[in-house]
Amino acid sequence: MEAAAPRPLADRLRPRRLADVVGQDHLLGPSGAITRMLDAGSLGSMVFWGPPGTGKTTVARLLADTTDLEFVQISAVFSGVADLKKAFDAARARRETGKGTLLFVDEIHRFNRAQQDSFLPVMEDGTVTLVGATTENPSFELNAALLSRARVLVFRALEPEAIEKLLARAEAEEAKPLPLDAAAREMLIGMADRDGRASLTLAEEVWRAARPGEVFGPAELQDILQRRAPIYDKGQDGHYNLISALHKSVRGSDPDATLYYLCRMFDAGEQPLYIGRRLVRMAVEDIGLADPQALTVALAAKDAFDYLGSPEGELALAQAAVYLATAPKSNAVYTAFKAATQVAKEGGSLMPPKIILNAPTGLMRREGYGSGYRYDHDEPDAFSGQDYFPEALGRQTFYDPPERGFEREIRKRLDYWAKLRQEREGK
Repeated sequence: MEAAAPRPLADRLRPRRLADVVGQDHLLGPSGAITRMLDAGSLGSMVFWGPPGTGKTTVARLLADTTDLEFVQISAVFSGVADLKKAFDAARARRETGKGTLLFVDEIHRFNRAQQDSFLPVMEDGTVTLVGATTENPSFELNAALLSRARVLVFRALEPEAIEKLLARAEAEEAKPLPLDAAAREMLIGMADRDGRASLTLAEEVWRAARPGEVFGPAELQDILQRRAPIYDKGQDGHYNLISALHKSVRGSDPDATLYYLCRMFDAGEQPLYIGRRLVRMAVEDIGLADPQALTVALAAKDAFDYLGSPEGELALAQAAVYLATAPKSNAVYTAFKAATQVAKEGGSLMPPKIILNAPTGLMRREGYGSGYRYDHDEPDAFSGQDYFPEALGRQTFYDPPERGFEREIRKRLDYWAKLRQEREGK
């Protein structure tokens, strides 16, 4: 009889009790959401949302054991309508014998809308307790009807302390320490990218590579593992999370955090020209006229990258990002634009005042088009102070520049013109 193939370390260390799951105390701790459900004796349908390697499958399996439900697992990658029907029929038959079913659906977001709808009847009548797992934002990937019947529970990426606990368990399982010095151990934890399963896989690779008595430092570890690419899907949440972090770091005037997230995006293979476009957006949304040069710098950086290519051109984008992070901030134009857009939609049919309408025909001149218009360059201070809004709307104020950066100068101009307008209207 042939010996069974050795089981991977991650499989051997799979928790046997909910209390053994690391890094999810907000769900499984004494006051955690799942703990409270179990204490109440009622387990409803749930969607587990979180990155890979955080324990979603393990928790679902342990929940079935704890509540004496039959654990049935399917994957949306490999299953279709026929597989779902078979699982539902088996659950109904099981229910007739008094046994409930916990149906665990891995990557549930990969099912289309019609397939997701097929879960609704068996969730409603209690045929199954559905536990779906997804790495993608359920708000975008799952339909509203399914979400209204299931509670979304967020699984968090593992903190370094949780990864360290897993490595300690691995060392106990293997009955030997990881052959790493302190700096290399810290590097391995970073390489795991907060993924528990990945950390154990990396540990296995280290043990395989080490000769008797050998201890690796950071340089040797990097050579052995050839570095693990960070978890980052340019089409999904990882992409949006990092660009959001970059944007908010710029807005928050933190050049160091800005460089950190920028380099993470470069490291993960993000398209640099996409980053360049986002920097242009940051320049106009968060800096605006507080520093009019910000837009010029962002556009120049995009053009510089286009000219130099990668990796040389990445420095131009980094320079622009730091410039934006250290520039004075203002969203006054952004806010004014949104407000003006709303008013324009509501008053889209209002006629501009006749004084600013052209009169290319005699009829239009006789109707008063252009009559009374004063050419600002011929007026004192090159300012007529006329009201250019539709009469039915009246004068509006959208742009309110703050006393920061270059907009301080713009504020002085606006205040000056407001004073002139008031003086001339009072005549």
